[in-house]
Amino acid sequence: MHNSSPPKPSGGTEKLADMIRDPNLDDTGEPPEPLHRVQGNNYAPDNRSSDRINATLLSLVRNEEMKDLVQSMQDLERTWNHKFNYPWTFINDVPFTEEFKTEIRKQTKAECRFHTIPEEHWAVPSWINEELFVESANILKEQGVQYAHMKSYHQMCRWNSGLFYKHPALLDMQYYWRVEPKVHFFCDVDYDVFRYMRDHNKTYGFTVNLYDSPESLPTLWPETMKFLADNNHLLADNNAMKWLTDKERRPEHAHKTKGYSTCHFWSNFEIANLDFWRSPAYQAYFDHLDRAGGFFYERWGDAPVHSIALGLFEDARKIHWFKDIGYQHIPFFNCPNSPKCRGCVKGRFTDGEAWLNKEDCRPNWFKYIGNEWADTSPNKVELTAGG
Repeated sequence: MHNSSPPKPSGGTEKLADMIRDPNLDDTGEPPEPLHRVQGNNYAPDNRSSDRINATLLSLVRNEEMKDLVQSMQDLERTWNHKFNYPWTFINDVPFTEEFKTEIRKQTKAECRFHTIPEEHWAVPSWINEELFVESANILKEQGVQYAHMKSYHQMCRWNSGLFYKHPALLDMQYYWRVEPKVHFFCDVDYDVFRYMRDHNKTYGFTVNLYDSPESLPTLWPETMKFLADNNHLLADNNAMKWLTDKERRPEHAHKTKGYSTCHFWSNFEIANLDFWRSPAYQAYFDHLDRAGGFFYERWGDAPVHSIALGLFEDARKIHWFKDIGYQHIPFFNCPNSPKCRGCVKGRFTDGEAWLNKEDCRPNWFKYIGNEWADTSPNKVELTAGG
């Protein structure tokens, strides 16, 4: 069923000149209504006419990561999916073992689907020069860039950037929630997040907003500028260009990348509408980057690629901070102040070294785009308002 016109993106736009106090210290409730909840058996796993929409929990995982994935599943099932029973989709570059399938199925009442990546989606493209890849990896390693020589890591980043949504198992899906091994979820979530995305016209949801390593992507922004030179018409009216190009907080990042702040959504958590990745704008952008070779000659990750595309080609009001979903992927957290959360220190951004706190790029998001939760908090954030 299609609405004649989509709803306008919801959420406040209070902009904050400086993040003097972490908004996660303020009381956190739920996002605005409408929110769909469990009523009777409307989300029962065996209800064929349930209130679930076309969505899945999605994990790219290897057989040897089974125990770490079980931990992630147990957290997410406990806090959310045991109520809503959305299907799980697991994808691997080799077939899953029977042991893996058996153990994973024990963790949920929801349907589990196991798939292998088509060989042509995982293979190194024909235009990548092997010798140049090795030489480039040597340079990256000298600069302290992790996984430089690990070809499978480059393949994974490329696949997560522009090929995962082409997998046959996802062709009929509209929304997904990406779940990685060895992550934690801390807060009970009592509404259907996928229906929230649809009902509030959101394209992308994040929890953690970071700076990237400029040494891993020195030509990503110049290649993006080349693409925009011929495709400026694709820019969204209400884009997040200022978030992508801020030079004030980390000027050395913008200098090393020739203009990119390196701010990005940490994509090990993302809840998104697949229609964005399938759009002509994103596909053309990914194809341009793919041909440029930076997924192999540098270490372009899916997080900056996704984030730059969203920041340029999508209305920023359609990007949602899931403040109420407590989350950790070592070493960073999203820890709201809520009675629904356990095992997460409110306002904590990292439990690692103190210098890691400067990796938080939310202040720029709030400065240029705004804090959509500012008007929903009972104790409003004490921050300086910006333009």
